[in-house]
Amino acid sequence: MSSPVLLSLSSFIKLDRSVSTPLFIQLAQQIINGIQRGFLATGAKLPGTRLVSNQLNLHRKTVVAAYNELEAQGWIDIIPNKGTFVLQQSKTKQAIPYTTPPLSSSQYPDKTGYPINNSNILDNPFEVNIADYSFSDGTTDIRLTQIRSLSLQYSSSMNRKGNLKRMSQYHENGSLYFKEQLSNYLNLSRGLHISKYNLLITRSSEMSLYLIAKVVLKPLDKVIVAELSNFAVNMTLLQAGAVLETIPLDKDGISIEALREKLMKTPIRMLYITPHHHYPTTVSLSAERRLELLQLANEHGFVIVEDDYDYDFHYEKAAVLPLASADTNGMVIYTGTFGKSLAPAFRLGFVVAPQNLVHEMNKYLGIIDRQGDIIMEHTLGEMIEEGEIHRHLKKSIKVYRERRDNMSALLNELLKNYISFETPHGGLATWVEFYRTQSLMNIKDKCLKQGLLIPRHILYQNKQISAMRIGFGHMDTLELEQSILILKKALESF
Repeated sequence: MSSPVLLSLSSFIKLDRSVSTPLFIQLAQQIINGIQRGFLATGAKLPGTRLVSNQLNLHRKTVVAAYNELEAQGWIDIIPNKGTFVLQQSKTKQAIPYTTPPLSSSQYPDKTGYPINNSNILDNPFEVNIADYSFSDGTTDIRLTQIRSLSLQYSSSMNRKGNLKRMSQYHENGSLYFKEQLSNYLNLSRGLHISKYNLLITRSSEMSLYLIAKVVLKPLDKVIVAELSNFAVNMTLLQAGAVLETIPLDKDGISIEALREKLMKTPIRMLYITPHHHYPTTVSLSAERRLELLQLANEHGFVIVEDDYDYDFHYEKAAVLPLASADTNGMVIYTGTFGKSLAPAFRLGFVVAPQNLVHEMNKYLGIIDRQGDIIMEHTLGEMIEEGEIHRHLKKSIKVYRERRDNMSALLNELLKNYISFETPHGGLATWVEFYRTQSLMNIKDKCLKQGLLIPRHILYQNKQISAMRIGFGHMDTLELEQSILILKKALESF
């Protein structure tokens, strides 16, 4: 009759000859796993190497090597003329008994054995796209990116001798070379007056806002957002413990009068705003309201977080300068994404703020992303210095302008009986409002059956409005036409 221990070994040891890990190491690791999980009781006698090799179809030398490894690590005792034993109780801690041990030692637990903090606020709302077509909230088209050119730029930056010294200057404050180039770029393109010491480099705009909230906000601080706003931003602010309140907006942006009324009742800590092209409606904050907003911030001492998420994309006229360009009292924190017209891997987030705030945020950045991506920062810095960023953006804007015009033409031709919209002056998305307040989720379901995914996060519906933010940047002419036709068919079915 086979040894019970031998039968136990064969039940949980599963060796994989296709991987690079030697078989004797795999065997030793899985026996250790069995001891830790209580499959092999302490003090139990292990079967001889010959029996194990026959049972598991291994060479005997493999089993001998595994036993030697286990003895060296202190998991077993090999006693001459007596046998091999799982470490005695006196030499190891008492094993925790399992009432219902898992069937296999390779099975990993589904849940922790201890309580954790669960966050419903941060649940991921994004959906996996398995459809032929998909709307977005306004993303670029990676197919327009010259991947080969970017790869060569990245490679040459790594190999350039002069960069060795620059790379050695990298520390917890990031690449000073990149910050110098980026500060020059922002000063020229956005009318700012900053130096490299006013910049914090992050991985994304989401990380930027997280760090801002970490330093600026305390639990129960009141933060004002527009009544239609970015759900991801709201989640980040709520997670920081903020109390969110909303104010209405119209064709000239957020209502300054509504903000003034709130300030008369209670102090606020922060206002989050996207004044260049408001997210999601794409309207711009008027010049008059910009001046009023800065004045209110100076009078009442609240922070303005200005997210210029798509500043680079404007088509008819020069872009309106950000609020930060007129801020002389340090009330505006300016955030954005550099390289948005490039492939996602070549993008970085940034924060522009007074030095004391940058210094404090950098402490938290040092915890979650201390090293950053020095090679990428140098590559982007060289692309600024050599003018490559400007040339690529100029080519991209021409394509995106054509796609915006195509979107407007299709909406006018195919959906004029169902929607109203204004052609945006910039950005990568169009705000569409439906005449009938029908269920957008029903429209979404009908479109998905026809091969078009409409993500939940671009839908906006309440008692007053039924609308959608439709990105056009990521779709070519045929894709956009087919998507709008599917949407039309869904609307006609109601």
